[in-house]
Amino acid sequence: MNDANWVMPGLAGVVVGIAVAAVLGLTVGGLQTSGESARGTEAAVKAAVTAALVPVCLDRSDRDPSREARLALLRQASASTQRDLLMDTGWATIPGSTKADSDLAQACLAALDLPAS
Repeated sequence: MNDANWVMPGLAGVVVGIAVAAVLGLTVGGLQTSGESARGTEAAVKAAVTAALVPVCLDRSDRDPSREARLALLRQASASTQRDLLMDTGWATIPGSTKADSDLAQACLAALDLPAS
């Protein structure tokens, strides 16, 4: 048998096998690119920081002299506007920041357990 007859099909099989393994590994196998991994890490860090700051939001609400009036407004508001109203109270502003955080506001609303109208 001539060596040249099987070398090219063998090399083609190796190249196709590597490509199939890479595609399967990245889709079915759960492997991630560095960009996907970074995005997942950023989301996990954001969620952890938000969860850690919920007690700060609740403490600010407890110390607010207008708490009861603001809670009444939040209870009357629809679910779609409650987050924006809570952001306007300043309770969801991260210490050292000038702007309220929408994720923290949503988590704080969940912790306050306000019914939506």
